Amino acid sequence: ARMDVEILRASEMGFCPGVRRAIEMAEKAAAESGQLQSLGALVHNRWVVSHLAEKGIQVSQSLAEISAPTVVISSHGVGPQTIEAMRTRGLRIVDTTCTFVRKAQVAAEKLTEAGFMVVVYGDAAHPEIQGVLGWARGGGVATLDAATVGRLPRKVGLLSQTTQSPAGFAGFAGKLLALGLERTAEFRVFNTICSATQKRQAAALDVARQVDLMIVVGGHDSANTRRLAEVCASTGVETHHIETADELAPRWFARKAKVGLTAGASTADATIEDVALGIESLCRPTGTACKK
Repeated sequence: ARMDVEILRASEMGFCPGVRRAIEMAEKAAAESGQLQSLGALVHNRWVVSHLAEKGIQVSQSLAEISAPTVVISSHGVGPQTIEAMRTRGLRIVDTTCTFVRKAQVAAEKLTEAGFMVVVYGDAAHPEIQGVLGWARGGGVATLDAATVGRLPRKVGLLSQTTQSPAGFAGFAGKLLALGLERTAEFRVFNTICSATQKRQAAALDVARQVDLMIVVGGHDSANTRRLAEVCASTGVETHHIETADELAPRWFARKAKVGLTAGASTADATIEDVALGIESLCRPTGTACKK
């Protein structure tokens, strides 16, 4: 049965400045040079990737697939070996690497040059992390479990994937320090978590504590969106991570008085509004208590 429901939107959600910058740079390059290719998806959101394809920006999964004279480095960044290979081929490079990701890359490079083992708190399979480890020149490791790092040397430098939660990073750092306390003489920690990520997580947490149901919108392969869903679920509220309005299920809204809405940093405003309209079509909202 339909019921009245109040929709609360997070005060911070959707495109972050880094994603907007990456899209604007890629679109400008496409307008200037015609079709070009990005090495990997520019951001992890299928709607955005489809939108960019209409602008002439095609996705290639490897450097070997690049046939256009211009290549776009995604917001997740790449390692120095990949950049050198692009230059060797004479490709024009449009580098949209997020500034926070670049901060982590620079830290990894400097730590390696200073003789530190680089440990990155994050998903080792994620392209951002693979790029950061590239700047560590083979002297780094990425994991979400401190116990898997192994024997630590005397000098250890710790970074975080930009989309991880501050609480998770702090807990990991404490465990790693405890494991290496007897042997490690110098332990350096760089907070490389994106400020936009932190704001979105805090805003989502604030809404999650006030509602009966949280809807988190973003690509299913988007790390920052998954983290938002985890943060919301940690409050105990029912949480659903969806990519489009088509995934909304009427049963979720049964006996719910307040529904929270947030979205990942690579989620377009149009997608957020489609989901909001989808919720409204399933319910009869009394209004919103939110900032758009």
